Amino acid sequence: MIARQTLLAGGWVLSMDPAIGDLRVGDVLMEDGRIVAVAPKLEAPHAERIDAGNMIVLPGFVDTHRHTWQSCMRHRYADIDPQIYFAEMLGPRGAGFRPEDVYAGTLLGAVSALDSGITTMLDWSHVQNSPDHADAAIAGLRDSGIRAVFAHGWPLIDGAAWMFDSARGHPEDIRRLKVEYFSSDDQLLTLAMAARGPEMAQRDVWLQDLRLARELSIRSTIHMGAYARNATVRGIAQMHDAGVLGEDLTFVHCCCSGVDEIAMMADAGVSASLGVHCELNAQGIGDLPLDRMLAVGIRPSLSGDTETKCCGDMFTQMRHAFAHYRSWMGGGHSRTTGAPETITLRDVLEFATVAGARATGLDRRIGSLTPGKQADVIMIRRDDLNLTPVSDAIGAVVLAAHAGNVDTVFVAGRPVKRQGRMTCIDVDALRRRAQASQDHVLGGEA
Repeated sequence: MIARQTLLAGGWVLSMDPAIGDLRVGDVLMEDGRIVAVAPKLEAPHAERIDAGNMIVLPGFVDTHRHTWQSCMRHRYADIDPQIYFAEMLGPRGAGFRPEDVYAGTLLGAVSALDSGITTMLDWSHVQNSPDHADAAIAGLRDSGIRAVFAHGWPLIDGAAWMFDSARGHPEDIRRLKVEYFSSDDQLLTLAMAARGPEMAQRDVWLQDLRLARELSIRSTIHMGAYARNATVRGIAQMHDAGVLGEDLTFVHCCCSGVDEIAMMADAGVSASLGVHCELNAQGIGDLPLDRMLAVGIRPSLSGDTETKCCGDMFTQMRHAFAHYRSWMGGGHSRTTGAPETITLRDVLEFATVAGARATGLDRRIGSLTPGKQADVIMIRRDDLNLTPVSDAIGAVVLAAHAGNVDTVFVAGRPVKRQGRMTCIDVDALRRRAQASQDHVLGGEA
């Protein structure tokens, strides 16, 4: 049973709240799933006390775009032409996924995200082959214990009709899901639409899809500007011209989107999600648009995208974003006017926390260790050999930490990982389930 109060005592606290700042030695008090106080020293005689003296304490990471259903097919498409991924995973292989395969992949991806310190994840689930597939994905998120945004997509059966100049509107099953699973605002799971936008659907269709999402009062997340073929579509400009850009939208990738289109996003309050590791791995996807975004004031969030092609943990995304920008901006490449000469380690940590909370519409609940917010907190062991002795806590987290350093993870005050072990899941059973699903999907293929 969770103690009514829990005190994380004596940690190196990175609050990500400017009003609180960083505390070289500080306490975090949690009660009934929320953060009550953050200060150098707190008195809480009746609280469960957890010694954080050798820990870096910070808000949980937020992943804003993960095709979690694909987790059992990890790394299969990393070293080949990315078009093979599209042809197979979004073609016959995805069409052959059973609900139990969606459940296994979603559960595996969500649990491993938690293991690495990601406490909130947007599950970009474009495998809605039947209502049972949607139910299975939601069950996987629920059973993992993660805070999640379930972004409902489209079927992969007859996928071409859904993804190329599609005349088919978003599946109406999203209405059932809203009523059945997302009727309360005070829960770990929320609903969004994984929408197709101008690059995939006909104008009247993507406009109607957006109207549907807004009727349901949910956010929409849309792939934009990935690969040269989508540069000429100018999907952002089309939505701008239609007058439908807004703060309830998140655009993913934007690698080939024009400078003027990125400015349109900023003017309308559209947030961005960059799957940095996958974008750097994916041949032909286009340039990482970090400079274009920063030039107009967009603070992008980060994502693990698909583990079929990259590593899903947030440490990897932060490290690659930092190194890419530093190398790119210092390497004689042309810089978007207004882009900063460099970025800091704190900038990147904000992308993984504060910006992620904003891009999921959850910034009033999560993203910083602010009293009143949900107690989504992680603790990283700073005496591990790859980190000790820590001289700069943010540098340690962004430059050197990995999932194995994550000692403790709380979601809404509930410990889902303690002393390096997952507490709410049978990991061995999960491994067996994931392997059985992979064997089925591959059909004996090596």
